[in-house]
Amino acid sequence: MTRRPPPLDLAVHRLYPDRPSTARIRKTAITLIRRLALPFAATLAGTALPASAATVDPAAYARARIAEADGAVASAAQDYARVLADDPQDIAIALRTFRAAVRAGDMPLADRAAAALAAQKAAPSDTALLALARAARDGDVTGAEAALRRFDGDRLRILAPPLRAWLALERGGDPFAALAQAPDEPVARRFAAETRALLLIATGRTDEGVAAVRALGGAAELAALDERVAAARLLIGQGKDKAARALLDDEAGATALRIEPNRGARPTLAFGASHLFTRIAADLATGEDPGVLTYTLLRAALRADPANDRARLLLAGVLARDDALDAGLALLAEVPADSPYASLAATGRVQMLADDGREDAALAALDALSVTKKTPVGDLQRLADLQMRLDRPAQAVPLYARLVKQAGAGADWTDWLQYGAALDGAGRWPAARDALEKAVAKGPDQPLALNYLGYALTQHRERVDEAQAMLEKAARLKPDDAAIADSLGWALYLRGQPVRALPLVERAAQADPLSAEIGEHLGDLYWQAGRRYEARYAWTAAQATATPVETARLATKIEQGLPQ
Repeated sequence: MTRRPPPLDLAVHRLYPDRPSTARIRKTAITLIRRLALPFAATLAGTALPASAATVDPAAYARARIAEADGAVASAAQDYARVLADDPQDIAIALRTFRAAVRAGDMPLADRAAAALAAQKAAPSDTALLALARAARDGDVTGAEAALRRFDGDRLRILAPPLRAWLALERGGDPFAALAQAPDEPVARRFAAETRALLLIATGRTDEGVAAVRALGGAAELAALDERVAAARLLIGQGKDKAARALLDDEAGATALRIEPNRGARPTLAFGASHLFTRIAADLATGEDPGVLTYTLLRAALRADPANDRARLLLAGVLARDDALDAGLALLAEVPADSPYASLAATGRVQMLADDGREDAALAALDALSVTKKTPVGDLQRLADLQMRLDRPAQAVPLYARLVKQAGAGADWTDWLQYGAALDGAGRWPAARDALEKAVAKGPDQPLALNYLGYALTQHRERVDEAQAMLEKAARLKPDDAAIADSLGWALYLRGQPVRALPLVERAAQADPLSAEIGEHLGDLYWQAGRRYEARYAWTAAQATATPVETARLATKIEQGLPQ
């Protein structure tokens, strides 16, 4: 029987938690910004050739739609370009072309499609983002002001005060006066506070600016981490390398970020716009469906500042989740070795390949990553998690051991839980039990720790009364958790209480139908209850997501049933 996998998301949760106040602001921001996408998302409905487009090449249009669905973003953009050239006045075609061009990163085509939409007075709001980014990159003040005027009567107006502040600074004016025009609402105040902190540094008020950046939160919060990297780039651009390193060094173990001398930035509208667009896109990109606005924000961020590797990483992840993995991997390959985000790009490549089922390629990419005595904690954490993700617990053990050792007395329940899970997976049960007991001692009310140790003790037939008590406590603390319900049900079954066990495992299977382990447990319980047809059905369903070893075991059960 397989063992319960370790909680691989714990490291992410620990490194990037949202503080309660920030979480509320973030939720409000996502809701507000997502509304931008609704008008143009509705226009994208339907798959047939637009009725008004009688002159376009239907084969090119069909190829574009197919390539779009297959994640072949460059091919889709090329065919949409042909269709747009045939009928630039068709709004539906122009809009589809704009979306495809943005997704593919074909900015000239995006500009042509945006111009076609503007000529029909049908340009969606986010075309202004690309216009602003182009003007900012080119130092075109007139073009930037024209783009900002398009923000004013639109939902994009929340972004206008920070952008006008950066433009004022670039023109030699007072950026703080423009920033004071931000609306008095939580999201706008947050953006204004973040922009003000960077502007203080940009205007030479280093101590005040660094203090303001620190006040936004530690590097344990991803938005604040991005803010620190942006601030460090500005400081390096001013030749203040020591101040830049001090801003990151206190969190260097968690962030694994480096700032190199050639990664400095000038305090321009291009820099400020790119950072702001990335900041918003980072919130939107976390969902399963990031939406069309996320693409435009990130492409605009890269257009304004091609050195913005944070935007590059986010865009790669969005593309990968949107069935355009190869395009995402190509973006990761553009992140240079001296980038603050180089290590995240390297581990992100492994994760993306693994998520796509390319395990051989993921393992090869993971094996190419080296660990030295100087490897920061953040890199160690990600590498250890990836070893577990790729079912290599023995390789993860020394990494988690090092994390626990480096944390010393500060090692928390998650450190010990991950270490114990790796030891357990590597077949080192006595050492695993010790580590898991430390996890429960550090987190006596943490359902994940209680569940793992309780389940492991049950599997090893040790201290079964204590193990069941742990699982019952975990179930009380987290009653809707499928894995915990399954653990408790399985413990009851092994202790000869199948009547109590079956409803728990059935509930777990309903909540998590993709878990091969839960499905196998359910089949075992059905078989013991004499429900042979349902048992074989449950085992067969479990095979869909099982590992090769599990699949072979399930096949034997389907053919022969459980031994008497």
